[in-house]
Amino acid sequence: MCACAAVCGAKSIDEVAEFGERATNSLLAFLGVRRHLLGWRRSPKPGTLGRVLQALDGDALDQAVGAYLADRHRITASADMPETRSRQIIAVDGKALTGSARLAAPRRHLLSAVTHDRVATIAQVEVGAKTNEVRHFKPLLAPLDLADTFDAFHSVKANITWLVERKKAHYIAVIKTNQPTAYAQLAALPWTSIKVQHTASVTAHGRRESRSIKTCAIADNLGGIAFPHAHLAIRVHRRRKPTGRPETRENVYAVTSLAAHQTRPIDLAAAIRGHWGIESSSHYIRDVTFAEDASTIHTGTAPRAMATICNLAIGTLKILGADNIVKTARALRHEPERALAILGITNNPDTHET
Repeated sequence: MCACAAVCGAKSIDEVAEFGERATNSLLAFLGVRRHLLGWRRSPKPGTLGRVLQALDGDALDQAVGAYLADRHRITASADMPETRSRQIIAVDGKALTGSARLAAPRRHLLSAVTHDRVATIAQVEVGAKTNEVRHFKPLLAPLDLADTFDAFHSVKANITWLVERKKAHYIAVIKTNQPTAYAQLAALPWTSIKVQHTASVTAHGRRESRSIKTCAIADNLGGIAFPHAHLAIRVHRRRKPTGRPETRENVYAVTSLAAHQTRPIDLAAAIRGHWGIESSSHYIRDVTFAEDASTIHTGTAPRAMATICNLAIGTLKILGADNIVKTARALRHEPERALAILGITNNPDTHET
């Protein structure tokens, strides 16, 4: 019921209960609501739903939802590109559940693995606080098949080594000034003598933004870069011009385990752009469309469970090709039976059960 309600735009436990109250008797039967001895079905109240969500095993729920979305994403990607399957790109990013904080307890923090194309959260763990993301990186990705996969933007050397050597995956890691040796080496490369290899511009949200990318092969026998398995250096030059404000410019340096013959600058630019876009394609939808930050659910596993159900709704609709989650959920709200087919619910209950 929570999954179907979320696909139809439910933002809270109360709205899930309202979805059940509006549901037809046949829909309730498909959702597994038992029939009363007198012959009618009564959907669960908010208190019942809350107690169920609080008592759930958060890890088991995330594993089940992640496996479901990963399987549907794989099938869809194979159908889209049966002959020339492109490299899958996964971003690892954290998100705080702001409304879950209480005086005696800090807010919950989740670490997720999110696909770029047809955005879907295929793995998620609760890490307690943002500072714990590093040690949860391996447990998050260990169950996933990452062969021939990008993992974007994680730059802890031990985790990167594990990713390449044990999981046989590739990575893109942004190098910031908190890694002074590698950053200085990248900044010192002869970028001025390298031609721009790809440029993209966009105008949106009150600003004009352009990005140009250059790449430079890293030769190990000439010293390389102080970062494991780095074969290609990347410089992204970003120019932003907000309406009515001065233009700003910024250089972003990164390295990747892919060699020059294994990728193209346009693909690297898309991967980097896609990671920055996770905020708008996943986090923004959870915060705005599903009001996650405004939620005051805080007991037991309920905050994490609601976040996972949001992931299920967003991922399922995105995989099916929905560009606007708000409009899609609004349409489904008036025809809730369609949520059954979208989620693949084919339960055919016994009409005599109680």
